[in-house]
Amino acid sequence: MLCSIFWTIDASETQKAISKEVFLLVIPVLFAVIPQFNQNQINKITKYYAYGFVIFAVFFVFRAIIRFIILKDANVFFYHQDQNKDLGLIPKDLNAIHFSVFSILAYVYFLANEIKSLWQKMGMSILLVFILLLSSKNIILVTLIITFIYLFYFAKSANRMRLRNLIVFVLIITSIVFFGRIKKRFEAEFQAHTAKSLSHNVIEGVPEGVHYVSIYEAWHQEKFSPNDYFPGTAFRVYQARLFFEFLSEEPIFWSGFGLNASFKKLEEKGKKYNIYQGTGNGDGYQNKNFHNQYIQNFSELGIFGFLLLVIMLFVLIKRAVYTKNFIHFTFSIVMISVFLTESFLWRQRGVVFFVICYCLFMSRNYKTE
Repeated sequence: MLCSIFWTIDASETQKAISKEVFLLVIPVLFAVIPQFNQNQINKITKYYAYGFVIFAVFFVFRAIIRFIILKDANVFFYHQDQNKDLGLIPKDLNAIHFSVFSILAYVYFLANEIKSLWQKMGMSILLVFILLLSSKNIILVTLIITFIYLFYFAKSANRMRLRNLIVFVLIITSIVFFGRIKKRFEAEFQAHTAKSLSHNVIEGVPEGVHYVSIYEAWHQEKFSPNDYFPGTAFRVYQARLFFEFLSEEPIFWSGFGLNASFKKLEEKGKKYNIYQGTGNGDGYQNKNFHNQYIQNFSELGIFGFLLLVIMLFVLIKRAVYTKNFIHFTFSIVMISVFLTESFLWRQRGVVFFVICYCLFMSRNYKTE
């Protein structure tokens, strides 16, 4: 990222971005000079983290209840606030996707306890409900998969309790499918030629009568109009299309555009394809990043930036499998998944969360155990 200053096509954007990415350097240096953590210490840290997030969840659910009494609108219980309405479970600046990522590690801490106290069962239940209410479809799916993997393969009782675990898992899925608002969000993903989206929408408050762009149209259509609305998955397909066009048109394979310098090119493409440019009250699609960390790395840092990220994730999950630490394993799966739908490391909170957890799990000292 620092080296990209020498070849970036937008020096001012690159310089601004480095200040939020500096944690990728500072935090590992700090971990390098402090004593390594053993498993007991890591367990204590994750315990405090998990209970801390239970407090967050209780606070926001209680806040939503009060707001529901005042506003009489059930939307206060779901997702985050949009740009036009003061609704949502959490404020927009906190971002429901990011908060879901942070919450799942806390949920898994309680899930991975073989013998759960009443408080731990309550904490796990509260966090599961909180994740469902945040309505990040990607993270809900990951949560279900992770729960399934734990119940059937990681739990010590898995071999003799498979039938019970299967019943519990089916009940969880059934409750989600029939859980009103969440059911609607999943149904919308698979409507033919309309709001096909496996990830959250990038623009909120869509007016009536717009044309929903299909995944096929996002990849093939030569021209769009301001009336064309991109559901989350279709928009990510459109952004991937632009990346491959950049790859064939621009000399970015080795070096990329430079850190945070792709916005200029994305804006140019947005004008070329005549996508919605936004109004005074909201951004257009041309101002959005790639919403895919792998593509973001490749387009801005070249093949080496892409490979560095892939190698980091490979080493992370390899260590998780070796240590059989389920929370470490969950962190690996969540990061691999969320990087497919979000440029997670291009946000300061994403960088800090990723690098602290990465260093914490990777710095475990086995010699002292």
